[in-house]
Amino acid sequence: MGLELYLDLLSQPCRAVYIFAKKNRIPFELRPVDLLKGQHLSDAFARVNPLKKVPALKDGDFTLAESVAILLYLTRKYEVPEHWYPQDVQARALVDEYLAWQHTTLRRSCLRALWHKPVGAGCQVFEGRPKLAAWRQRVEAAVGEDLFQEAHEVIMKAKESPPADPTVKQKLMPAVLAMIG
Repeated sequence: MGLELYLDLLSQPCRAVYIFAKKNRIPFELRPVDLLKGQHLSDAFARVNPLKKVPALKDGDFTLAESVAILLYLTRKYEVPEHWYPQDVQARALVDEYLAWQHTTLRRSCLRALWHKPVGAGCQVFEGRPKLAAWRQRVEAAVGEDLFQEAHEVIMKAKESPPADPTVKQKLMPAVLAMIG
């Protein structure tokens, strides 16, 4: 079996891995994990990732968790353009610095902001914010409109989705509150 990616595109780290793999034409089998149904808490998924979190990668008998580790693995295993992960040690160190910083700082702040004003709930967070709208346009252009829409479809349609299972929601709430607290 080839490369398998266990993802829920509701998760920003999962979307990052998904977009990176698709943009670089890395062949993979998508293994959807529905967080709102608690599929990541199952014993079957724990065999893939004992941490019971997404994203997760399985490459033959090798498994890997954490989005940054997965992205770095993909840059090393597959031939990707130099701009993704430069060979120059100092340039590479700057990429590593950003990956560590965004994961521990930026993501937390964004999660807090989007939890209160979620795009998926229909809030027009880009209206009246020209710098934010311009940033989104740059990201969409760099990724490609089709891939951007594909990766974010589940977020944009979140308002239409059925609510999370109440028992799963209760299990997840402490972790969510810790992230945004």
